[in-house]
Amino acid sequence: MIKLFLIVLEYIFLLYAILIVVHYLILAIVALFELRKVVRENKLAQYKSLMVYDRVPSVSIVAPAFNEEKTIVENINGLLHLRYSKYEIIVVNDGSKDETLQTAIDAFDLVKVDFALDSVIDCKQIRGIYRSNLETYSNLIIVDKENGGKSDALNAGISIAKGEYFMTIDVDTIIDPYVIQYLIKPFLEYSDSKVIATGGTIRVANSCEFRKGHLINVNIPRNFLARFQVLEYNRAFLLSRLAWKKLNGMILISGALGMFDRELVLKCGGYSTKTVGEDMDLIIRMRKYMYDRDEKHHVILVPHPMSWTEVPEDWRVFGRQRTRWTRGLIDCMINHRKMWFNPRYKTVGMMSMPTTVLYEWFAPVIQTLGIFYFTYLVMIDHVNWPFFLILLLFVYLFGIAFSTWAIICDHFAYHKYTKTSHIVKLLFIAWIEAFTFNLVNSFFSLKGNFEYFIKKNRNGWGNMARTGFVTIKKP
Repeated sequence: MIKLFLIVLEYIFLLYAILIVVHYLILAIVALFELRKVVRENKLAQYKSLMVYDRVPSVSIVAPAFNEEKTIVENINGLLHLRYSKYEIIVVNDGSKDETLQTAIDAFDLVKVDFALDSVIDCKQIRGIYRSNLETYSNLIIVDKENGGKSDALNAGISIAKGEYFMTIDVDTIIDPYVIQYLIKPFLEYSDSKVIATGGTIRVANSCEFRKGHLINVNIPRNFLARFQVLEYNRAFLLSRLAWKKLNGMILISGALGMFDRELVLKCGGYSTKTVGEDMDLIIRMRKYMYDRDEKHHVILVPHPMSWTEVPEDWRVFGRQRTRWTRGLIDCMINHRKMWFNPRYKTVGMMSMPTTVLYEWFAPVIQTLGIFYFTYLVMIDHVNWPFFLILLLFVYLFGIAFSTWAIICDHFAYHKYTKTSHIVKLLFIAWIEAFTFNLVNSFFSLKGNFEYFIKKNRNGWGNMARTGFVTIKKP
């Protein structure tokens, strides 16, 4: 009986490995064709026409800020120089404990003003609204409020916003001057269905050089942990999410950069303050709202590299971030479990959510069980070494191939890492990732499961220390 059980368990692990390979292989193929299409369309797109067209939709940029004194001025400068005719900037200081607010006041000559606030979404108390004395910064608004978390800060900004669409960014993100044009374009193109949200591709800013909020020089991070994340972000945006965009199954727009239909978000109640997975939760609720009313809709990823963010370089900070991501993922999947395998919700219900559960939530759990199982087999001298080595080699080489494919696609589509040494460093990371970064990442995912189910810690955020961007001065 025990021998039969071990055989069945081995085949379960084998089946899971095959399913993962097939899943990501399909995503890679779909993403390739979609990337070719998008790159070809972008070459023909007339983005400059959006700068002079007087009927473009108005856009409000909402940027929550908490303890961001090192990067706040750099990022606001970047937002002030965006290439779009009708937009406002709303920076929400969410009860920062450092000098974030005072740094912004000094840099942009801000003064407290009277502001009629008809809050349509509940949020923590707003202590003050600030505008600049200088005409140059007339579209800049700073909101100072009591600390309530990122979701609460976003809700405060959305309540104040006047734009037809709003764009959310993390204040530690540097964005392309044409970012609004890239993200607004899909809303204007689809006539047979409604675009409810668009998202941008996020790149790693560590060790890159900036001047006044603009990217000057792209470098591979000097820090090894950040290098692993370069590869991870490339895979996530250029392969996985781009494929789901093609299949109309996206359930996540990164909180670091996204644009949303404001009216629909208000109908859905804004961001939830009861989860740390607020970005995924909002998209799922928006899609559910549309599906329940049988309205055709799309969530669009724009793969053009238009935003650069600082990622953790410290393992403890990285761990807090990944356990939080895991808790947010679990929360969203459980809260919306009635959508799983529900044909009413089409691709999202039948494909996106089940595969997210199977390959993102369960993957580290199954991987850990596999390690314990293998250790047990070694202890009882019952390892089928030929079978084990072939399976290990197959999965390892596929992982390298998948990462290499992401590097190649990025290089030929956008060519941001221009030096041969950049590509070599990324390829080296692809070869060692399985035995280093992936194991640590899986550990933090398991910790996220432990915190969620055992410690009942479901809403804690934790702090991420910023080192600030590398800024170069004019020669």
